[in-house]
Amino acid sequence: QVQLVESGGGLVQAGGSLRLSCAASGLTFSSYAMAWFRQAPGKEREFVSGRKYIAGNVYYADSVKGRFTASRDNAKNTAYLQMNGLKPEDTAVYYCAARLWTYTEYDYWGQGTQVTVSS
Repeated sequence: QVQLVESGGGLVQAGGSLRLSCAASGLTFSSYAMAWFRQAPGKEREFVSGRKYIAGNVYYADSVKGRFTASRDNAKNTAYLQMNGLKPEDTAVYYCAARLWTYTEYDYWGQGTQVTVSS
């Protein structure tokens, strides 16, 4: 059974930092592309960060470029999202998602972790 468990969310002041983690189990982690999405209240879920190909670049939403950095540790079966320079508009529930590198759709999703940025 595949599980993705996010952690690291919380309340932070504008300009602060958080690091989200996504611990994966029940899958061969290195075979999966990991991505981050977020959903703010009243808005649709949006892409934050991800990589199209195993050796490709990491893509970021324009709104987070230069502030967020995605990484992964295959030995720990964990993906990370380092968020710096947080803004109130970054407030959302953040989700990690996984898909096989050869697929285009994300098959597995975490339960989400709340990030709230106060002004």
